[in-house]
Amino acid sequence: MLREYTTPGSVTVRDDESLYSLLTDRIERSGDQTAIASYKTAPGQWKTVTTAEFHRQVLESAKGLIALGINKGDSVTLFSSTRIEWGILDFALAAIGAVNVPIYDTDSASQAERIINDAEVKLAITDNRDRYDRLDSVFERCPELERVLMMDANALGALEGLGVSVSDEELQARIDSVHADDLATIVYTSGSTGAPKGAELTHRNFLSIVRGGYECVPEMIADDHPRLLLFLPLAHCFARYVQYCSIGSDDGVVGYLPDTKTLLPDLRSFGPTYLLGVPRVFEKVYNAASQKAGMGLKGRIFAKATVAAREWSRMQVEGTRPTAQQAAEHVAFETLVYRSIRGALGPNIRYVACGGAPLSEDLAHFYAGIGLRMIQGYGLTESAAPFTVTRVHDNLIGSVGQPAPGGSVRIADDGEVQLKGDNIFRAYHHLPEATADTFTADGWLRTGDLGSLDEEGHLKITGRKKDIIITAGGKNISPIPMEQDISQCPIVEHAVLIGDARPFVGALITLDSDALAQWLPSRGLPADLSLAQAAKEPAVREEIQRYIDKANKGVSRAESVRKFVILDQQFTQDNRCLTPSLKVVRPKVSEVFADTIERNLYEFKK
Repeated sequence: MLREYTTPGSVTVRDDESLYSLLTDRIERSGDQTAIASYKTAPGQWKTVTTAEFHRQVLESAKGLIALGINKGDSVTLFSSTRIEWGILDFALAAIGAVNVPIYDTDSASQAERIINDAEVKLAITDNRDRYDRLDSVFERCPELERVLMMDANALGALEGLGVSVSDEELQARIDSVHADDLATIVYTSGSTGAPKGAELTHRNFLSIVRGGYECVPEMIADDHPRLLLFLPLAHCFARYVQYCSIGSDDGVVGYLPDTKTLLPDLRSFGPTYLLGVPRVFEKVYNAASQKAGMGLKGRIFAKATVAAREWSRMQVEGTRPTAQQAAEHVAFETLVYRSIRGALGPNIRYVACGGAPLSEDLAHFYAGIGLRMIQGYGLTESAAPFTVTRVHDNLIGSVGQPAPGGSVRIADDGEVQLKGDNIFRAYHHLPEATADTFTADGWLRTGDLGSLDEEGHLKITGRKKDIIITAGGKNISPIPMEQDISQCPIVEHAVLIGDARPFVGALITLDSDALAQWLPSRGLPADLSLAQAAKEPAVREEIQRYIDKANKGVSRAESVRKFVILDQQFTQDNRCLTPSLKVVRPKVSEVFADTIERNLYEFKK
């Protein structure tokens, strides 16, 4: 088995470049009248912004920041949902060498306070009154924070007014002073395995992986008028990276969507060519289609079409020719099922990109089988988001692809995935010991993830070192594959395996309230049952048991789920069981539901 792989080639980042160069290089190549961004002005209506207008607002905001006393290296927080002002301010900060310290829009006042103080933030800009008030409530406990602006109160207009006192020459001098190895941002990890740490990322870190993306998946992010509807939080490196890819391409357009309340109609009206999401997004799309099909004839057709799609995808991967019957069925299912599912993601959709957490192979094969390439990637905040990615013409489902040109991945003796490349962060802010611990003696980043490499260098993630369950009988179990299988049940939101130092493996199950409301009437039950009521229904338990039984068939008895509990609440950011990027925080789940675990899973096995 291969232990180390480096993708041939390299990408070039000049020492005098910054993230702002992505915008100016695009204007130099394509002119200043190409469409670059859109934002929604009314249901079904989008305002298009040209590169000239976007650039003008970036420069005006940059001048305003200088007028406010923001110097090179000063930290500025963007505490906002995903909107065009975020993108404009991000480029303005990059242009003058200020450090963007984003905060997730869902973070509490105390979480924001910790980040602001740790990063010594001088200026904060929020999007609305709610987040402004959160910062106002902790303002007196943030000694370095001088002021808070609000986008909804015309923060960009205020910066434009202040900036008239700054000359073009002064602005240009600031722009010229910024270099590739200067600090661009401090991004605080979402804390799924511990307290958040501030990862220091340079301009070079992001520029190298953006240009690597153009080499790896140009068909998706650069070619043929790509359109991206961006709704993931820009505080997350994954979303921010793809924003940079779109803006740095010749004619890409990024649509900024602050929330997902009207996501499906927004997808239809904006018409993205590719969509970026975490696994839960694509699970919900699949489950919604399944629930819409119901239990009758349409349901049976959907079930057959699902199996056929997966088989079709596997045949494509293996290079197998379909039989005449399979080809005829594929054409029929295209009309009856596949076209409508693709249409739910917009009329122009060509690719879907998934990252942030593992996606089940069955779901990836389903999307590929209905005609949507599922591009998967792997990375961390510490690698400026993606480090490996599957290619359009080398899309090995089950893997997360290969590194970008010049990037290296290796598997340590204990199975840990380790990385090296120009996009690897430089340090954790104010945490020299943690920084030293995360790098090996020869300079490789320790990811904490477990994986393997095939002979062509395709990486497969198999679990996390800290997630490994060691039962009382000494069996080592990676919970992720089983959890993925159980979560394919349409009414399941999350499945978390329990069993460390226990006599057997159990599971905590949370219910998907939206899917449940559609599923319950098909079983003769009221659609408005509460989660607590639904958790007690025998039909609900029987449905989940079917998926657990199916998952158990693929593992040994020691690895199988013997008992499970359906919780009467969900994992949320409020109870700290979910990170802002929707990862389950396992230690917190075990803590919050400790009594439930003891009482319902192991009461008779102490």
